[in-house]
Amino acid sequence: MGISDLIASFLQESLDEAEDGVLEVQRSDLAQRFNCVPSQINYVMSTRFSPERGYIVESRRGGNGYIRITRVRVDRQTLLMHVINSLGERMDLPSARAILSNLVQAGALEENAGRAILAAVGDKALAQVPRESRDAVRADILRQVLILQV
Repeated sequence: MGISDLIASFLQESLDEAEDGVLEVQRSDLAQRFNCVPSQINYVMSTRFSPERGYIVESRRGGNGYIRITRVRVDRQTLLMHVINSLGERMDLPSARAILSNLVQAGALEENAGRAILAAVGDKALAQVPRESRDAVRADILRQVLILQV
């Protein structure tokens, strides 16, 4: 089990024990506990506790910085709209893959639809698009396809 898995498991267990579905932890305490750099904590937050997975993460950096994780249950349409609204102007392929994977795991997209969308925004499908424009085109396609899913 890697360090990211250990951190995620610890946070998930702590969140399960929290009565109100809210966990607040110090980033520095977590980094010290797992003997890792704070950016490793940030990575776990962005990949394991994302809105697509049913979490809201708030954080404050600095000496007294904290991370507050709140478990939320949202319907499929609300989740898709949140993802659509959070898409930036550019999207690299690994990010698109992670978003689609999270949506499939959350049950917001069927697995076949997720694979089809991933193929549509993949580098092979965008081969005729100049490399410097691919991430912008990928974001536009992903946004439009997800809008159709709502």
